[in-house]
Amino acid sequence: MPSDVVVESSIEIDHITHFYKKNQNILEDVNLSLGTGLFGLLGANGAGKSTLMRIICTLLVPKEGSARVCGYDVVKDCRQVRELIGYLPQEFSAWRLHRVEEVLDTLAQISGMTNKKIRRARVAEVLESVGLDAVADRKVKKLSGGMVRRLGVAQALVHEPQVLIVDEPTVGLDPEERMRFRQLMTQLGRDRTILLSTHIVADLGSGVSQIAILDDGNISFQGEPTELLNRAQDFVYRIPSSEEGLLSDELDFEIVSREGFDQDATVRVVVDDPDAVPSSAEKVNDPSLEEAYLAFMAARGKLSTARQIEEELDAKAKKKQERMKLKKLR
Repeated sequence: MPSDVVVESSIEIDHITHFYKKNQNILEDVNLSLGTGLFGLLGANGAGKSTLMRIICTLLVPKEGSARVCGYDVVKDCRQVRELIGYLPQEFSAWRLHRVEEVLDTLAQISGMTNKKIRRARVAEVLESVGLDAVADRKVKKLSGGMVRRLGVAQALVHEPQVLIVDEPTVGLDPEERMRFRQLMTQLGRDRTILLSTHIVADLGSGVSQIAILDDGNISFQGEPTELLNRAQDFVYRIPSSEEGLLSDELDFEIVSREGFDQDATVRVVVDDPDAVPSSAEKVNDPSLEEAYLAFMAARGKLSTARQIEEELDAKAKKKQERMKLKKLR
């Protein structure tokens, strides 16, 4: 590393702008600074999350601005950056007829680990850390969706990177596998930088240090989860389920959850105009992180867009899961 470089952040994004067609910016003057820990990147489909991650991983050259990883420029020093980064793309697949251990060993060689003894020891260590040591001899085609995702994490970690970039990590996973993945990311984030992009807010878990929201190509929020939760205080309400009809047709709102099933049941809603809620509404003082995100989008006039995109992506994830199940049956 150059002697005049003082590294304060693992990832530093300075005024990044990128477009695929002129006058249609995907990213516009994006600034982001990340240190050690687990960081969540939220944003609607098409907000530019994957584009930003590809720039950080040296797979795209930004039109304007610069990005550095541990002090190295992602354009000028791309070789050094790649040695420092582990990348788990949204679509990860491996050779289906190869054994888990074989796949990881081959990918470790590609990552530059030429010493066979050291490489095999590291492969065994990483498989144990992601909970795949018991299936090291199993062929990839016999793995569950969650196991394949963990193999993706293993290949990203095998060369011991300081920075881990993870794009939509839980697509197609069942709730139990999502929980395991959250626990794994929290554990790994203790001694490295992890940037995790997702549309499923709950996947960030309690281990997330900071959250950044990418909207219309800009970072519209960066801060601790508690700050985002505090902003939601006036936008989340609980009302009797029998009075749902009192919510105005002109009021933009989303029913987040239902509590109870009898005549005393209530619903939790996120609204865009606190002054328009019915008098029976009770303000919620302990909003969830998902409600806080929806409240943030509501304040920006994009509540329906956020929910619609989440539903569309969830539907795609379910279809992918069904395709994977059909492949296993063949």
